[in-house]
Amino acid sequence: MEEKTDWSRRRFLGMSALGVLGLAACESGPAAPQVDVQVPKELLDQAAGLRGGSVGMLSQKLYSEAANQALDKSLQVFAQATGTTIRNDLVSGDAGDMVAKMDAEVKAGTNRDLAFMSDRRFVGQLHNLGALTDVTDVVEEMRKLYGEPATEATNYCVFDGRWYAIPYHFIAAGMYLRKDWYEEKGLPLKLHYTWEELRDNALAVSDPAKRRFGWGLTVNRSGDANGFIANVINCYGGAIADNTGRKVVFNSPETVAAVEFIGDIYTNPKYTPMLPPGIGSWTDSSNNENWLAQILGLTLNQFSVYADSKTKNNPVYANTHPFNGATGPAIDRPLAYGESNSFVVFKGAKNPDLAKLVAKFMVSGSALLGVAKGAPCLVNPAWDKVWDSDPYYTSGDPAFAALREQTRVPLPLTTTTGYAFPQAPSPGEQAATAAYLLTDMMQAVIQGTRPADAVASTHARIVQVFEQQGYKQ
Repeated sequence: MEEKTDWSRRRFLGMSALGVLGLAACESGPAAPQVDVQVPKELLDQAAGLRGGSVGMLSQKLYSEAANQALDKSLQVFAQATGTTIRNDLVSGDAGDMVAKMDAEVKAGTNRDLAFMSDRRFVGQLHNLGALTDVTDVVEEMRKLYGEPATEATNYCVFDGRWYAIPYHFIAAGMYLRKDWYEEKGLPLKLHYTWEELRDNALAVSDPAKRRFGWGLTVNRSGDANGFIANVINCYGGAIADNTGRKVVFNSPETVAAVEFIGDIYTNPKYTPMLPPGIGSWTDSSNNENWLAQILGLTLNQFSVYADSKTKNNPVYANTHPFNGATGPAIDRPLAYGESNSFVVFKGAKNPDLAKLVAKFMVSGSALLGVAKGAPCLVNPAWDKVWDSDPYYTSGDPAFAALREQTRVPLPLTTTTGYAFPQAPSPGEQAATAAYLLTDMMQAVIQGTRPADAVASTHARIVQVFEQQGYKQ
């Protein structure tokens, strides 16, 4: 099949030494962690009848290149051991058109066999489009081996009682502040703060003359900005959709109050000293880069920034206070339950049995360990018993205990306005978020639109997206 040029290409030829040597020659950047990757005998036995087969795979690109290389190594070992071929392509989850491309390929019959991606952001959309295969048999088999998956997965991967995605690795929600700056100002280090506390503390620790900027959250088009805006709205008691995921409820007094709060940070001259230069044009990598440059006092991110600071021996690692997130008027606990990168098998897969076998191999043992070590605290086990499979997960970093607890958090978390999070998977909400309607709304506010008007206009746009997904309002 002709490979598309808009996907980053990596290929593993299990029976070809030339393929392996070619990979080693063309890769650059940090080396993959030294892990002796082994294929369990039971999987080798299951693969015996699939020898000579091949699968095409898409991988949502991880922010750590070392983790991407470790993933490559695990796939290479599996291909060599089983005599199969795996064509793996990297894809950015923040491009905005990933679901559309995958769906188009499924409809055209040119799709890969499997992929892994954020269950929270993408699985609901793909299921709604009819692009996914039922993988309940694989999940039930894995439950017998590895216990229960992260609690969030039962919300984002299950539809009508059936599993359409296989949890791969857990990605915790997190926020980070500069504990040395807080200590200098006598500010407490806590497990969580209100959004108002974080704003006020950010201003207190800021000193532009020393290149200290307390606020490292953007509202420019990016996945991180989407997460920030949605979290504030939810903590204030608003939501994009009701708990069924089908009815748009965005235009509410609570949403308007949240948007007023956010907009004030970027428009009120009082807060100018805490905003780093260029924050209005940041992308998803910008807060990572600025945090690692040690000029930020606060940021919201997956644990990619924490992993980078640790693996690159950046001094900011020792000065980082990770915490679970913020609260608001409608809830006194952070809405922090993370997400999983999860495997899906596409409709029309040429070799679904081999695709499922690849997924079963990748979720645990040495196949996952190298990826986890390449992105410490960003890539974590999604299955309970896998946490006990290697000492690394119990003693490799002080943050691991809290991360494991996040996989077990009792759900849902309910606001005083009656919204229960995580809500039912909503293809409409996922599509609206992917279209950056929230960030566009905040840009309109920054440019002078009244928050109430911006919310009303965005509500109308969200309704259009939901109706395009088949949910009449």
